[in-house]
Amino acid sequence: MDLNQLYFDHQVLLMRADGAATPEARGDHETAAARIAGSIGQRQVRLGAAAACAWIAHARKAAA
Repeated sequence: MDLNQLYFDHQVLLMRADGAATPEARGDHETAAARIAGSIGQRQVRLGAAAACAWIAHARKAAA
């Protein structure tokens, strides 16, 4: 999957979480966004991108 698509999907999930009707739905969207953040971070690590640490931290924080 394209890195830009991952950024897009992550942003959409965060917007869905913000507008979720129930706490459960919000949590589901946030969990999915965290998984994508982890994928983004892993790809950035492979590319040597400095922002990788921030994405990985976001994924870990949301998963906790």
